[in-house]
Amino acid sequence: MIFSSNIFLLYFMPVFFLVYFLTPKKARNYVLLFASLLFYAYGAPEFIILLILSIIANYYLVRWMHKAEKPNTKKLLCGISVVISIGLLFYFKYGNFTMRNINAVLGWFNVEPLRWTQILLPIGISFFSFQSVTYTLDTYRGINQPMKRLSDYMLYIVMFPQLIAGPIVRYCDIADQIRNRESLYTDRLHGFYRFVLGLCKKILIADIIGFQVDQVLGPSNYDILTADQLADIAGKIAVLDSTTAWITIFAFTFQIYFDFAGYSDMAIGLGRMMGFKFPENFDNPYVSTTISEFWRRWHQTFSLFIKNYLYFPLGGSRVKTEARKYFNLWLCFLLSGLWHGAAWNFVVYGALQGIFICADKLFLKKFNERLGNIPSVFFTFLVIVLTRCFFRIERIDLSWLFIKRLFAFDFTAFHFGDNPQLYVTMLVAAFFSFFTLSKFGLKVQDKVYFTNYNKAGHAVALVLCFAAFVFCLGALNANGFSPFIYFRF
Repeated sequence: MIFSSNIFLLYFMPVFFLVYFLTPKKARNYVLLFASLLFYAYGAPEFIILLILSIIANYYLVRWMHKAEKPNTKKLLCGISVVISIGLLFYFKYGNFTMRNINAVLGWFNVEPLRWTQILLPIGISFFSFQSVTYTLDTYRGINQPMKRLSDYMLYIVMFPQLIAGPIVRYCDIADQIRNRESLYTDRLHGFYRFVLGLCKKILIADIIGFQVDQVLGPSNYDILTADQLADIAGKIAVLDSTTAWITIFAFTFQIYFDFAGYSDMAIGLGRMMGFKFPENFDNPYVSTTISEFWRRWHQTFSLFIKNYLYFPLGGSRVKTEARKYFNLWLCFLLSGLWHGAAWNFVVYGALQGIFICADKLFLKKFNERLGNIPSVFFTFLVIVLTRCFFRIERIDLSWLFIKRLFAFDFTAFHFGDNPQLYVTMLVAAFFSFFTLSKFGLKVQDKVYFTNYNKAGHAVALVLCFAAFVFCLGALNANGFSPFIYFRF
């Protein structure tokens, strides 16, 4: 089940909120927990038992760890809990990838490949694994106390708004909200507005652009394709004119932002309707003047996770040599690239981001300062666009082939032809991506997202959002089902 589907918008969401708000406050967590388990079971019924068992195991391990007096015992129990979470993630997400590469190496020596049953990837496993890890490590570090009730911990892990694709929420940030929260009518209204804004980003921008991207590059997941289908995609890329190639990769760059930011808006909005205040996940990343700034603005909760639970434990910048500091930075981005998918193109993507981050620290930041604000924004954006080739095209050889077509300077008649809907949507996407470069744009954004409206303001906003909600429903039924990009990760 996804947020941008009829079953969620017309049935699950209205029924859930009706039951939730009719239930006494003391019992609302149980309603939310049951709904969250139902939400996950609808999309991945074969994995719901595994999810519950891992939650129970981690809950009791962390309580045991907290009570342990010997440091070695604490470390052991902490390690077991982390291994359960990361081990499940590695097995399900990287098992197939590992075996494919082992068999490839065996093939070089004419050795029979190992037999292996293909593993299905549970949806959302990265995000609930990360939240479990943050809870374990923060409790070990003394940042928070262990939860007293299993149901509260289970709710923290499986809460349906942010279960599938984030934002990644640390327990210490919402501990008080789980136990005691208020859902005022203004919170419910603002939450609904935020949800509808996210729905518009997804359905009216990301999906329209994404449909055209798929026409050129095929589906985003190449694992599901046959050899003939991959050969067909390779053939299409090989004859692309440069105009179509540039439009395609610009389109994907906008698509992935509005798709993922749209999901985050919907998750934050749903949470606010219930009284939760989830952390922001995006802050206009395409107006960044440097690559470092881009990663402070893009998928912020994941960047903070990498910083707090990988970069700092590696020593961060408090290391003996500059070389080690830059290696730590590069390694973090390499691993974050691998997190995005079990394929070598994601490794290349992460390695490239790490190289640009290090270059940023060494000389690119100074170069951008000399360029000036606006030129540095578009230079940074161009770097992001080019590296997206390795993110979207899940074969390195095809990624390089596509990049060659970008710089083939073959600006002839392009494949999209007469497609005004695509061009208008891309112009809208570009406008809202760079709107906050101006002070006026920032004021408008703050007014829409963070202002407490008066009664007249709420009346106008409610009418507009309800109309947009109905329009999105119509567009959804006209264009068909389209999953969120980050559901795979």
